[in-house]
Order: sequence, then structure tokens, then C-alpha cells
Amino acid sequence: MKKIVIFGSTGSIGTSLLNIIKKDKKNFKIQLISANKNYKKLIKQAKFFNVKNLIITDQNSFLKAKKVINNKNINVYNNFSILKKIFKNNKADYTMSAITGFQGLMPTLDIIKFTKVIAIANKESIICGWNLIKKDLNKYKTKFIPIDSEHFSIWSLIGNSKYKNFEKIYLTASGGPFRKLPLKQFVNITPKKALKHPNWSMGKKISIDSATMMNKVFEVIEAKKIFDLKYSQLEILIHPQSYLHAIVKFDNGLTKLLLHDTNMIIPIFNSLHQEENYKMKSYPLNIKILNNLDLKKIDKIRYPLIKIINSLKNEDSLFETIIVSANDSLVNKFLKNEIKFTDISKNLLKFLSRKEFKKFIKIRPKNINQIEKLADYVSLKINTTSV
Repeated sequence: MKKIVIFGSTGSIGTSLLNIIKKDKKNFKIQLISANKNYKKLIKQAKFFNVKNLIITDQNSFLKAKKVINNKNINVYNNFSILKKIFKNNKADYTMSAITGFQGLMPTLDIIKFTKVIAIANKESIICGWNLIKKDLNKYKTKFIPIDSEHFSIWSLIGNSKYKNFEKIYLTASGGPFRKLPLKQFVNITPKKALKHPNWSMGKKISIDSATMMNKVFEVIEAKKIFDLKYSQLEILIHPQSYLHAIVKFDNGLTKLLLHDTNMIIPIFNSLHQEENYKMKSYPLNIKILNNLDLKKIDKIRYPLIKIINSLKNEDSLFETIIVSANDSLVNKFLKNEIKFTDISKNLLKFLSRKEFKKFIKIRPKNINQIEKLADYVSLKINTTSV
């Protein structure tokens, strides 16, 4: 019986994983699930899957859950410091880290020593704290699997090549909802329009990042770190159908492609059953799309945030934390109708060019507190500055 931990079990990734497990419940034992505020859904999950340990990080939701739960077999905790007690005698077989935002970094680092495999769906953890994560992965001999569809595709393609014989890796992007919209109409884009992705059903933040193409900037940073590449080895291609997720060109003349439907269950399922003979239903190969992949180089005028990649150094730095935090704050302002859609890219590029921020390109992250303090400072700076 495979022992499972899910951080962020009430979100879309966590819920998808539980739906997979539900179909083969007898072969899994879920040891721990967590949520921030959605305690009602978490308790439902705990009862259905017979989960003994819950973590609810929001204090008010935690107190409400404590009043509601009258089952002595369910332990409810308020933070992740309890991990040492829960996993005192043995490791989990598989952990999904799917907490959104900077809040996911500390739990991700904390669980590595207590799990055999960790699947990470939290961008911030990889972008801002990869050098810390990688150190612990090596120290505790924990296997890492990226869950984002592009990175999971690359991970699947490279097999046992040990990341050393790449010539070029291509990540694909749909182009978002405004791929064909005349540029002069960008100032009129509303949050409602920007949230309508043509292919994927996603949360608000990532939907806006997809519209600005900032999500691809993040994915390039992640790929560079995960697969130990140089930025010059990575390129983004527009692929409107979101059917082709990655292309890996090796230096021996071979090029590999990975295709799958626009369904996050596919990488989640395969991360859970990575070396096992499990099958899942999927659509037949789409020959129509294969005959017209419609690959194009990215338009940097339409998507100006792509230029951020050119300012990045190959060494890990705190500058990546500034990028994430600044973008988060500006996206929140747009969602609240405080700034225009075009202000996201304009102001992000302006902020990142400031001397006080650029100096962090040369500073390597040392610990989580350093990352979190810098993220809070950048957020405060943007939210108290007129943009």
C-alpha cells in the first residue's frame, strides 16, 4: 500500500490527485492532507479517504475545524512543524506539494526528508528556492518529479540522459486569449476577458500570467534550474492547440517531442504511477493537430515580458524572488481593476530595472527567511507606489 501526502489537497491539483486515488483506493493510504482556509472540503476528504492527519494553516479556519470535528481518529494541526512527529518512524512514498504562492516553499523543504518521492506543482518553490530544494533532495536521497505539463514532458523525454547532452529545449505556449487581438486594443482588456484561456481551465493568477506570457518566463526559469541548463539552451514556441508540450533536441542528431491532451490529470497520474503498469483512458491521437502544429517564434512586442529572460544570469539569485513577488502584486492590482492590463508588463519591466532590485542578481538565496522577507518588501514597495 502506497503512503501518500498531499499539501494543498483542496486545490485543483490536489483534488485531481485524489480523484485518481479514488479509483484505486485500496492500494493507497493517505497519511496527511493540508489546506489553508477550505476546512469543510478538507474534512470531507479526510472522512472519505480515512485520513488521520490534517493541517489547516489559516488560524480561524483551524479553530472552526476543531469545533466541527468530533472524530478522535482525526488529528488537526495548525502548521507544518508537526511533520517530524507524524513521520517519526517511516517515510511517505509520495508527496504532492501543491500549495500556491510563497506559502508553499517552507512546507516543500520540510517534507523532503520525510518522503521518498516529491512531486512539486508550486512554481515559487522552484523559482525562488531551487538551490535549497536541490541540496535537500541530494541530502535525503529524495526523488523529484516536476508536475507542470511542460516540465513533466521534458522530464519524461530525457529519461536517463542525466541532462548533459541537450542542444536545445523548446517549451510551447498557447499564446493565451489575446494571441490575435490587435495591439491597440490591449488597453481595453478587462480581468473578465483575460481570465478566459482558450485551452486550459486554471486559477485566476495563472490565467492572467498566461495572458501576459509571464507564465512562460517562469517556466523557462524553472526548466533552467530543474534540468541544470543555460538560458541560451531554452526557447519558447507559440503552439495554439496546447497539444505539443515540449521538444528536446539532443546533440546526437535526435529530437524528441511529447504530446498529450490539455488535461493536468495526465502528468499527475504518471507522476504517481511513474514506474508501474497502470493505464488511464485518453483520447485517440489527434492527427488533425499533428498535421498542423502551427509552431511560431514568440512575438516580443505582443508579449514584452519575455524580455525579462534576457536579463537573467545562469546562476541562481534572489532576483528571481523579486520577479515573482512584483508580478504577483501587479496581477492582484489588475484583478482588482486598480491598473490596466498593459500596466502589468510596463510596470514590471520598470521595477525590475531599478538599481535597488538589480543588485540582487548577484546574491544567492541562503535560506527561506531571506526569500520571504525580500518577497514581502517587494510586495510592500509596489503596493505603496503609484503605478
